[in-house]
Amino acid sequence: MNSQTWYAHFTKSFAKLTGKSLTFILAIIMIIVWLISGPYFDFSNTWQLVINTTTTIITFIMVFVIQNTQNRDTEAMQVKLDELIRATQGAHNALLDLEELEEDEIDMFREEYEMLARKAREELEAGELDTNIPSISK
Repeated sequence: MNSQTWYAHFTKSFAKLTGKSLTFILAIIMIIVWLISGPYFDFSNTWQLVINTTTTIITFIMVFVIQNTQNRDTEAMQVKLDELIRATQGAHNALLDLEELEEDEIDMFREEYEMLARKAREELEAGELDTNIPSISK
């Protein structure tokens, strides 16, 4: 198993584990135990350092886990959308892999679609259809 496969497997499993309600409950219990233990340790600097260090380490790890999970989900969604565009008759194949374009190129496409949306809303207000498919209610 190479490092990318191992890392992807680890982050997927870790994200699934940390996203469970039981994990949240355990975290709350851990905080409550820490709070209750305060008087026993005289609310010392060490007592505070334990929770600060623990939460910092967990946060640091979770940033990478969440980012990896979001990247994987976003890439999968983009592939699915690309397939829908590719398989839809009359769709513009130029929109495939749109997320890889430069911002000004994406803005050009967005402006064109905003214009189409405005035109469609005007047609609806005029009582016309915004598709070539008859409305069910008519």
